[in-house]
Amino acid sequence: MSLRVKKAAVIGAGSMGSAIAAQFANGGIPVVLLDVVPAGAADRNVLARSAVQRQIKTGGFMHPDCSELVTVGNIEDDLHLVGDADWIVEAVIEELNVKRDLFTKLEKLRRNGSAVTSNTSTIRLSELTKGLGARFESDFLITHFCNPPRHLRLLEVIAGRNTSPATLDLVRNGADVGLGKTVLNCRDTPGFVANRIGCYWMAAATLEAINNGLTIEEADAVMGSPFGIPGTGIFKLWDLCGIDLIPLVWGSLYAALPINDPMQLYDLPSAPLIRSMIDKGLLGRKAGGGFYRQGVAEGRKTKEALELKSQVYRPIQPATLNPSLLDPRNLRALCESGGRAGNYAWTVLSNLVSYAATVKSEIVDDISGIDLAMRLGYGWQGGPFQIADRVGAAWIAERMVAEGRTIPPLLARAAERGGFYASARGDNRPLSSDASAPTDGKIFLPTVSDRGALLLENSSAVLWNIGEGIACLELRTKMNIFDLDVFDLIIRTVENFPKGFRGLVIGNDHPRAFSTGADLSFFLDRVKHGDWQALATFLQRGQTAFQALKYAPFPVVGAAHGLALGGGCEVLLHCDRIVAHAELYAGLPEVKVGLLPGWGGCTQMLLRSVAESAIDAQSVKSVFDLILKAKVSSSALEARSGSILRPQDIIVMNRDRLLHEARRIAVCLAEAGYRAPAPRVLETGPETLRAGLLGSVSADEVDMEIAEALATILSGNTSITGSPISESLLLELERETVLSLSRRPVTVQRIERVIARKP
Repeated sequence: MSLRVKKAAVIGAGSMGSAIAAQFANGGIPVVLLDVVPAGAADRNVLARSAVQRQIKTGGFMHPDCSELVTVGNIEDDLHLVGDADWIVEAVIEELNVKRDLFTKLEKLRRNGSAVTSNTSTIRLSELTKGLGARFESDFLITHFCNPPRHLRLLEVIAGRNTSPATLDLVRNGADVGLGKTVLNCRDTPGFVANRIGCYWMAAATLEAINNGLTIEEADAVMGSPFGIPGTGIFKLWDLCGIDLIPLVWGSLYAALPINDPMQLYDLPSAPLIRSMIDKGLLGRKAGGGFYRQGVAEGRKTKEALELKSQVYRPIQPATLNPSLLDPRNLRALCESGGRAGNYAWTVLSNLVSYAATVKSEIVDDISGIDLAMRLGYGWQGGPFQIADRVGAAWIAERMVAEGRTIPPLLARAAERGGFYASARGDNRPLSSDASAPTDGKIFLPTVSDRGALLLENSSAVLWNIGEGIACLELRTKMNIFDLDVFDLIIRTVENFPKGFRGLVIGNDHPRAFSTGADLSFFLDRVKHGDWQALATFLQRGQTAFQALKYAPFPVVGAAHGLALGGGCEVLLHCDRIVAHAELYAGLPEVKVGLLPGWGGCTQMLLRSVAESAIDAQSVKSVFDLILKAKVSSSALEARSGSILRPQDIIVMNRDRLLHEARRIAVCLAEAGYRAPAPRVLETGPETLRAGLLGSVSADEVDMEIAEALATILSGNTSITGSPISESLLLELERETVLSLSRRPVTVQRIERVIARKP
């Protein structure tokens, strides 16, 4: 049986169903999207068709062209289109009878071995399959996607006792490779894992904020950075999700849980505040306001917040809390600080950790599964057990004992052993299992480091042995920026490449960034001190390092993900191949700080655009626009359409497979008899080229000094048409241009603004 999903179908074109269909299309999988026929509709497919347009508008598709892989239809006329689908996802309303009626119809149409899965979040598998026969039970699972499916990597999979191993493998592999999901095996329990813990936290964080008399701004501040939870905090999260979900989701969850489950102590649907807000239509962003809203004062838009007691909107009031206590490293200090905020933080923390420890054995095999669910399903930096280790599991247990509270056995054991995890890093290696053991097709650098695979190292970068004769260069600076030490290790690596190795991968395990480029603080400091020689050295050293990679006698593969900006994009342009995660945000945005790419970005993009030898207007125009507009791709597919990725570069959907795939490509290049590229010499374009480029822009829209400098570089900086210009001369022109632009006061001001915005 093939584990590849060649065609999918999604039934239900609501916000979730259409987003799931979009993710299939993002993975290159043709998908049928069906919904009901609205009464009196002239277009019987209007619901599915409008859902596709909605996904295009809201960014559900990684590229607008992906929408062409979606075939829209309706359940009455087109249900037969699921007949040859490998995977059919049901995403209709949360009503058992509606789902079971649909499954009965699907059974008559689907082929043997096709997977049928439900995206339910409240109905148990045993109820969904009851009475539908052995064949259906064999091919049925629950696959609970997190919203939005494009960006949240978690997929909870629940198999029944009679689910076929082959069907389970098809779904797991299809989700992993095709959709880029991290699959978590869950038990058939209410809320599964992410919502069981997440719903508890949301209820506790909401009601305890009210109990402790906090404003919603204070509660969001406490529940945000200190806990490592996204900037939404708790009340902004409610506005994003929709407060009207509470009776449905939380009501169903409470009904399914036993009466003695600790979640029952936080009866969110019955809270007077929640009931009143729903009655008043204060449902969140989709209704124009919830806990927050846009107001108008003196003809200007203002942000307002709801006063919890009076339920009257007032202007936003920033939380007046000690900023040092809002540092993620100081959560324990915040809990010990007392007062409304400290007591609130402690109550939510202790109850969250206690609840997770209490229900762990019921919902999942290993504690790492709970932490994984909260990181990848809710966007937390760490799950409850990782948070507990950060503040001290023993400290939590001791304080709870002092308060006369019962300690769950799992928490007691963690307190005795020094934490829930074997390592203080909280790197998902629990004491009780080997759940973090290497997985086929995946490489994790922390695991590599544990094997003693270090080859070279300095303060900013490290070179690892990742197997099969391939080394991996990992940056270890903040957001993987490039500094002089990184350049030094790159040059050392090329000049003293370890004996017996045959290729290099540049990549890392950072959750957000491949590299955000130059060390702007260093750059700004040199400019302010007028240390132009040091700045020239910085530029020269970067060019030397990147050129060394380009012309190394071994293949160099960039394993790119997340942010690849400025220098992070430039280093990729010097690689022989790029293996990119689908969520790649790459570009050359130097114009925003009053500069141009100075480590070969202009040069390499120019060399890519010119097919033969002569620089021509048509080839150069796209490069000119890309750099001048500082465009950053919204996905790897868009990076490909913008020429940052080439046709031979590879896109992978699963972030965890990136380094492994990059290693495979490096091996293939080496085994194919790799030879470094030969340097190219271009012929300068016609005299009219520079003027033509500048004529296409408006002085009102761009910094004309930068536009003129860029046009000069891309035209070859000479009026003699056809005269030769080498790569080294283009690089020299880049350096001179950046040094010249650095002297402008406006450039200094722009760099200062960017640095001030960074966390």
